[in-house]
Amino acid sequence: MKTLYDPSSLQEILGRIEKITIQNRKEWGNMDVAQMLAHAGNALEMAMGKINPPRALIGKLIGGFLKTMYTDEKPFSRDSPTSEDIKVTGPRDFSLEKARLLTLAKQFSVAGEAGCTTHPHPFFGKLTPAQWSRGMFKHLDHHLRQFGA
Repeated sequence: MKTLYDPSSLQEILGRIEKITIQNRKEWGNMDVAQMLAHAGNALEMAMGKINPPRALIGKLIGGFLKTMYTDEKPFSRDSPTSEDIKVTGPRDFSLEKARLLTLAKQFSVAGEAGCTTHPHPFFGKLTPAQWSRGMFKHLDHHLRQFGA
């Protein structure tokens, strides 16, 4: 499984982010490309403990049983739900959000396990740093595929 702690997987993701433009059109979902970049950045901030959303009730009930969905090889489904705390709905500046996401992805990778949050994921609950890193790779891959990158 690919992880953002692996330099080659990180370079793959960074290259895909670099290639995305304001002209990329979504293949599914509600966000435009700038909102997606902001959302992906918010998710990385959550993984680093800068955003600490509370556990969702449904996550407390079933999240632990579904945790492998976050860390296995299977890509996320197109209509995967997201935490309200990292959703982005308002207009965003494409260039700023792209630069922010590139910076955050590098920061997450360089910080390694020591830079990962111990705060539980809002749905899946307690994750190890390795699980966060795999999940963040999958999350970025999901949204880059959403915009054809």
